Amino acid sequence: MKPVFPYQTLFGDIDLEVASVSVDNASLPYAQISNPERTVALHRSGREKWELARLRLKATLPEAELVAGPWSNVVVMAVISEKATNSRITAKLTPTSDGSWRGEIDLIRDRHLNRAVLGLTVVGTINGVSGRIIGTTDRDWYIDIAASTPTRQRELEIVEVDFREGPLEWLRTYKESPWIVETVGQTPTVYLNTTAVEGLVEALHGTGGTAAEKMYRELASSQIAQDAWTAMFHAAVSDLDVDGDGTPIMPSGWRESVLRTMLPDVLPNRQLTDALYEINNRRTEGYGWSELQTSVQYAAGRRSQIAKRLTNAVRSISGEGARR
Repeated sequence: MKPVFPYQTLFGDIDLEVASVSVDNASLPYAQISNPERTVALHRSGREKWELARLRLKATLPEAELVAGPWSNVVVMAVISEKATNSRITAKLTPTSDGSWRGEIDLIRDRHLNRAVLGLTVVGTINGVSGRIIGTTDRDWYIDIAASTPTRQRELEIVEVDFREGPLEWLRTYKESPWIVETVGQTPTVYLNTTAVEGLVEALHGTGGTAAEKMYRELASSQIAQDAWTAMFHAAVSDLDVDGDGTPIMPSGWRESVLRTMLPDVLPNRQLTDALYEINNRRTEGYGWSELQTSVQYAAGRRSQIAKRLTNAVRSISGEGARR
C-alpha cells in the first residue's frame, strides 16, 4: 500500500534498473543480476571475501509530469538499507541527455550482514518546504550478500542479532525474548536473539546430536514457525484494501500466500472470497474476533507441524524412559 501525502506527488511510474555491478573492480557476471527478479546475488564461488560492490544505476521518471508539477529543486536519490545492521547508504543520480537518470552507489561488505534493499526516492521543494518525498519506486531491488543465484522470493527472512547490544536499538526493548517476528515490508523477518537463550542459535543450526538435542531443535523451530505464521496472518488481515462497495481485496505478495494458505483452516468450508469478507468484518466490527483466535492458532500450528514434532518428542522421551 502506498503512503498518502498531504500534497501532490508523482503519479507516473518510477523505475530503477541495475545496469551493471563490479565487485572490487571486477565485473559481476550478468547471470547474477536479474531484472525480472530485481535481485543482485553478490556471492561468487571462489570469491567469498570482498570489500566493495559498485552498482551502476539507471532510473526512468515521468519527465513531463516532473517538469509540469508544483515542485522545484528535484533530487533523485538511490538508497541502500538493511534492517539487520540498521545501515543506510544514499547516492544522487543525475539527469542525462536520453531522459534517464544515472549514477553509482557503493555497498561496503563490512557494513552488511545478509540482504539489503535498494530503492529510489524522489524529493523536491513544495510550497517552500524542501525535502518533500514526491515519488518512490513501486518495487525495490534486493542486494543479496550471501546468495549465488538472484532469486527474489523468500518465504521468511531470518536475522541473527544481539538484542541487548546489537545495532538495532528498537530490539533492546525485547532483550529477554528469544525471537521477535516483524511483518512490516516486503518480506517478513524473524529476529533471533543471540544472547537471550544460551545455545539456541547453535542448536537451530545443528544437524545431528542426541535424541534430546534433536527434540529441542525441532520444538524450538516449530514454535518459531507457529509464532511467525500467527504474526503474518494478523498482519495480512489488518492491512486489507476494500473496493467501492466495501468488499475486501486480496493483497499481493506474501500476504496473499499467507491468507490463501491459512483461511481454509481458520474459516473452513467457505469460498476464499467469502472467508476474506467474513474475516474482515469480524476484525473491523469486533464480533467473534476473539473466538476466532483459536482457529488462527490451529491453522498456524498445522503450518508449523507442531503436533507432529510434539508427538516425536513424547515418543523420544518415552523411549528414553523405557531404556532406563
